Amino acid sequence: MASGPLRMVERDTPAPGPGELLIRVLACGVCRTDLHLAEGDLPPRAPDITPGHEVVGEVVAVGPGPARFAAGDRVGVAWLAGTDGTCEYCRHGRENLCPASRYTGWDRHGGYADYLTAADAYVHPLPAGFTDTELAPLLCAGIIGYRALLRAELPPGGTLGIWGFGGSAHLAAQVAIAQGAAVHVFSRAPDARELALSLGAASAQDSFDPAPEPLDSAILFAPAGELVPAALSALGRGGTLAIAGIYLTDIPSLDYQRHLFQERTLRSVTANTRADAADFLTLAQRLHLQVSTTSYPFEQASQALADLAADRVHGAAVLSR
Repeated sequence: MASGPLRMVERDTPAPGPGELLIRVLACGVCRTDLHLAEGDLPPRAPDITPGHEVVGEVVAVGPGPARFAAGDRVGVAWLAGTDGTCEYCRHGRENLCPASRYTGWDRHGGYADYLTAADAYVHPLPAGFTDTELAPLLCAGIIGYRALLRAELPPGGTLGIWGFGGSAHLAAQVAIAQGAAVHVFSRAPDARELALSLGAASAQDSFDPAPEPLDSAILFAPAGELVPAALSALGRGGTLAIAGIYLTDIPSLDYQRHLFQERTLRSVTANTRADAADFLTLAQRLHLQVSTTSYPFEQASQALADLAADRVHGAAVLSR
């Protein structure tokens, strides 16, 4: 890593508090948000925070109070770790916008560890038919890609453009294709373009190449603001571009007539709700999504982040035992 390297620390095994689970980590996805934290693009919200929010684990202890899970259950811990449950956003099914929301690996210790605690109410049952390594990317890359697809308002049988083709994109693309969409992928990485075509994309080209046809919808997964004008230019009339990342470099000046007129829409994606997660994980099992991963042992987490930064990861990076 050029800056913000990880360092190994020894901590006592945490004890679960009321309504919490103690979970032994079996696998943890390496998300681009972890990279932004490690490199300082996102300031940590707690000192010496342990990153990792795509956690597959086994419950080993349950804290006081009622719980949905018991010791021995295999569960998933995702990005959203808690909300206040009382604000107007929570009351109206938009808990991803809760001002008091808390996040795994940002506000509380995450899954680059042997154990972590998590609130039982924010832990997920896992779909059958996947290995631990395959499950991990579903818990953020898959969920946020699904929400981005919803935010992009892809019409039935429509055309979708995807800029950047890593962990989130290769899962969202499969969902869109299963829904009958023609998916056009834009990536600077030849291996990513090859993966896109193998998964059924209608085309795959470089990031700034013109779209083969006008797009109904588009999703920007790459954290590169300079791609926003290119994606907007590729939209047809009434098209929508959803930006999926928590971090984005500066967007160059937009030309109203070229980029936004004719009712083109630009919108962000902010975290996810637990309902999003439940819907996506059900869909992942029904479609049996193909999860492309590059595995690393936990002690090579820094290398995994460096490879992610350099576009050397095929699909999604995962730390596994």
